[in-house]
Amino acid sequence: MVQDAPQRQHCLRELFNALRYVIRYGIAWRAMPNDFPPWFAVYQQAQRWLAAGCFETLAHDLRAVLRLAAGRSEEPTTAIIDSRTLRSTPESGQRAGYDGAKRKRGSKVHLAVDTLGQLLALHVTPADVGDRTAVARLAADIQEATGYTVSLAYVDQGYTGASVAEAAAEQGITLHVVKLPEAKRGFVLLPRRWVVERSFAWATRCRRLVKDYERYAETLAGFHVIAFVGYMLKHAAQLMQGA
Repeated sequence: MVQDAPQRQHCLRELFNALRYVIRYGIAWRAMPNDFPPWFAVYQQAQRWLAAGCFETLAHDLRAVLRLAAGRSEEPTTAIIDSRTLRSTPESGQRAGYDGAKRKRGSKVHLAVDTLGQLLALHVTPADVGDRTAVARLAADIQEATGYTVSLAYVDQGYTGASVAEAAAEQGITLHVVKLPEAKRGFVLLPRRWVVERSFAWATRCRRLVKDYERYAETLAGFHVIAFVGYMLKHAAQLMQGA
């Protein structure tokens, strides 16, 4: 009987706030403050949301709202791609790989954003998976998220090569490599490329995302999406207050 089914005991808004608290401040699930619902209730609801893809849908809608508010088209035509290696922990050690370029063992987050820095696509691999290898899947994810509107992607020199360009071209995306100036001295702000670096910096503010603390790669990717949703919600709220 429907009347005998368990009923919701906690407000979904409070569960969402508790989930964001876990990601923002990097606490363990069992260290949930008493002001929030019990940790197991937050964990179970978070797994339901992640399995249903709720946050990817929310990120898509928020990106469209923010782009329209900035005077842009609803879907982007240009993307910026990069990756970041997160050092492994005992929880993630079994699936970690060694990144020789960064000299660390862990997981690699492959990220694509639009020219405003809003999330387009994201996936996680072991750190020994090169950027060139991940381009094909990331390009497909970009087009799936935008409805095949993206035709150009800015990348760094780690994405050079004919095979990489062909993999992106199969999804209708042309890669434009932004190179460092030959006379480089110290830090140089690269055109277009700085946008994705800023997006990574936004994610780094969340302590749970500083290292790979998750047992599953899908959870790490999902937590990144939630972090970007949080920043997009904050930006949207600021626009509404200024309107």
